[in-house]
Amino acid sequence: MHSSLLFVIIGFIASTYGLYSSADDVIELNPSNFDHLVMQSSDIWFVEFYAPWCGHCRNLAPEWKRAATALKGIVKIGAVDADSHKSLGQQYGVSGFPTIKVFGNNKRSPTDYQGGRTADAIIEQALNQLRAIVNERLGKRGGGGGSGDSGNGGKDTIELTDSNFDSTVIDSEDMWLVEFMAPWCGHCKNLAPEWARAATELKGKVKLGVVDATVHTQLAQRYGVQGFPTIKFFPSGKKDGQADEYDGGRSSNDIVAWALDKSQANVPAPDVLEITSQTVLDDSCAEKQLCIISFLPNILDCQSECRNEHLTMLKNFAESYKRNRWGWLWVEAFRQPKLEETVGIGGFGYPAQVAINARKGKYVVLKGAFSQTGISGFLKELSAGRLTSPLVPLAGVAEGKLPTIIDSEPWDGQDGKLDFVEDIDLSDVNLDDEENDDKTKKVEL
Repeated sequence: MHSSLLFVIIGFIASTYGLYSSADDVIELNPSNFDHLVMQSSDIWFVEFYAPWCGHCRNLAPEWKRAATALKGIVKIGAVDADSHKSLGQQYGVSGFPTIKVFGNNKRSPTDYQGGRTADAIIEQALNQLRAIVNERLGKRGGGGGSGDSGNGGKDTIELTDSNFDSTVIDSEDMWLVEFMAPWCGHCKNLAPEWARAATELKGKVKLGVVDATVHTQLAQRYGVQGFPTIKFFPSGKKDGQADEYDGGRSSNDIVAWALDKSQANVPAPDVLEITSQTVLDDSCAEKQLCIISFLPNILDCQSECRNEHLTMLKNFAESYKRNRWGWLWVEAFRQPKLEETVGIGGFGYPAQVAINARKGKYVVLKGAFSQTGISGFLKELSAGRLTSPLVPLAGVAEGKLPTIIDSEPWDGQDGKLDFVEDIDLSDVNLDDEENDDKTKKVEL
């Protein structure tokens, strides 16, 4: 009887006076001061939405106060009596107590706090949030947001945040492996050196990123992260933001092998481009291990149906050998005489094909038939590095340079036509008169 009465009295006092007072370092917030203090400030705010009668809220209160005192002047700690100020709680989707929201750089998109409920955990998360924002403003990347060795940072890993994720990952054409981690997670700490080594080995092929999911909770929620570490794979051309689950091992060798396998499977087939300018040749050959150039017959000798058959075959080969990342080009016979002279294909007729290694300034010519079988054998030799014919230096071209290209109009996809020659009307010419004139001239001579 007495204990029940005491509980009612305590609940009445709590609901009347709230959990915090002006003597605390917790800043009391309400609809009249929330916009000015929180939304218009440049500070990081951790805001608790509570109800005075809530048992979990009362348990949290002393920890919240301790955190506020420790973080005074660094990170703002606030509290909203959402039982009294229901409209403010409803504005931020508060449906249970206590609910903690983090108002970081983007005040219009607060994130849910998902850390522990002790003062130490709250302080650690606040400092992580602060560190991430500072690093972002300084343009620093890598070194993921934890303390000591808790982050998975390395010189080749990239730190990802709520604010830079879409522009860095989703909008890029690169493939990404992204680890969602927590600084206090033991498995994340064990993974850290392996992740850093894998990032270095995969540099230029697949990018590796790190998200501190305890700070950037929007991202964690977006990708359904429920445990740490969670690794997601983002293929190239991922405009929808969808990701695949990583299901490989946790050593650097496992990560590299898994990523390379995915990378090769997701590489788009290269275009087979017509050489119409120096830029097309340079872009497709200068930085490639090899570029495959096909010289197709003049359109008068091989009309659109014939040419399209050749191009379809070349595109299929480009798809089959896309993992080699070669450049693929074609040009009409006689259109680029300097190029033909440089690779000496005149004696082979058309169609013809050569492979150029621009870095070495050398080339090799397809000696077999320009056919499915002939080209297949040639490309297999190139891919395996076992050529039956030696590479030949590019003729008349300085080392590290490519032949000079004449700008030309691209093929319009139509059949070729002979130039029209106007018929000459001879009906008014009297050949008899001309013959008599000739005879007269002969007589006179």
